[in-house]
Amino acid sequence: MLLQASQSQTGAAHVIVLGNEKGGSGKSTTAVHIAVALLKAGQRVATIDLDSRQQSFTHYIANRAAWARRTGLELELPQHCCIELSTSMMVADNEAAELSQFAAALSAVERTFDFVVIDTPGNDGYLMRLAHSLADTLVTPINDSFLDFDVLGTIDPQTYSCTGESHYATMVRESRKQRRQLDGTTTDWIVVRNRLSMLGSRNKQLVAEGLQQLAFRLGFRALDGFAERVVYREFFPRGLTALDDLDEATLGTRPSMGHVTAREEVIGLLRQLKLPLDERGRRRALARAEWFAQVDKPLELDDIISA
Repeated sequence: MLLQASQSQTGAAHVIVLGNEKGGSGKSTTAVHIAVALLKAGQRVATIDLDSRQQSFTHYIANRAAWARRTGLELELPQHCCIELSTSMMVADNEAAELSQFAAALSAVERTFDFVVIDTPGNDGYLMRLAHSLADTLVTPINDSFLDFDVLGTIDPQTYSCTGESHYATMVRESRKQRRQLDGTTTDWIVVRNRLSMLGSRNKQLVAEGLQQLAFRLGFRALDGFAERVVYREFFPRGLTALDDLDEATLGTRPSMGHVTAREEVIGLLRQLKLPLDERGRRRALARAEWFAQVDKPLELDDIISA
């Protein structure tokens, strides 16, 4: 009943969920890049952080707002909400309080925003499962190793062939099944390989082959995400992304080739997500770009995702 009530609250907004039961996979970094990309494409974006303990997504966006104020830069910001941690002694009371916050956050943006980007905690829980069942697009970042692969599937130690699915994959399969039963919608599940080595290796090839086997079995798309680059770690304190105008005023230092390459790989990933952009948003982005050109300001990237 709670699932059914919450599902109806997503309305017309396209819900993007970042999920993985293992921490450190780049969920928050990927979530911020997706949100900023959509904002730069003229879309109306709301963001929700369900990781009420760690709050990496919330801190990233807060850092972005603070850096914009400090420098006077026009950095795009979503409407953001972080679900507060409930500390009652009763689990049922905590779940009820957090569900009420989540439902209110969705209700506030369901009719007036094009996209809702939700970052989930790196552990199994009621709200985490609920968010997965609401997803129109589910993005699961994993580090490029068999340690992270383990949340999705099991591997034969001799042949490295995929032998089965793991706990997180089972949970996602059940969430997608619930979604289909509710409204006939099929969640687009995308597994993104992060922290990719820039050098070829046997491990890199074996992980890729294992993911392709598992993708056929579970029905997800496997994409290459962000390489192992220092620049991604440098972005966080200022809330920046690879999609921002990375000049000396923005970065505080001259941009490097690493910044340029990071921008290219982020754009490539976002195109492959195939998110449904609203045409009115596209026109807003084009109009904004034309205005900046007329006042001799640098053109911003107006369409970085293909529908």
